[in-house]
Amino acid sequence: QVQLVESGGGLVQAGGSLRLSCAASRRTVSIDGMGWFRQAPGKEREFVAAITRSDGTTYYDDSVNGRFTISRDNAKNTVYLQMNSLKPEDTAVYYCAVDKDYCPGYECRSREYMYDYWGQGTQVTVSS
Repeated sequence: QVQLVESGGGLVQAGGSLRLSCAASRRTVSIDGMGWFRQAPGKEREFVAAITRSDGTTYYDDSVNGRFTISRDNAKNTVYLQMNSLKPEDTAVYYCAVDKDYCPGYECRSREYMYDYWGQGTQVTVSS
């Protein structure tokens, strides 16, 4: 079993920045895909960004490409999401997720059902 603990959410003004972290518990199975998803009020959960642990390939939704950066520290089993130039429409609960399997490509890494374990979510609120 993998436990994921997210941190770094909060309230920020439009144009500001936040950095989310997601640490996997020490007792981990081998994981490869690490991703971030978000869910705004009244909307379905959507893909934000992902990174493969094996080779560091990154994937982004168009809505965040160029503003958000995903990175990982394999030694710490931690994935980060640096969010810059935040907009009110980025307001959501952000979830991190990990996938045990190697599954390259945007189509694979952007699908919720490909991920095995999920964090509890952290709130990000961007005021206008």
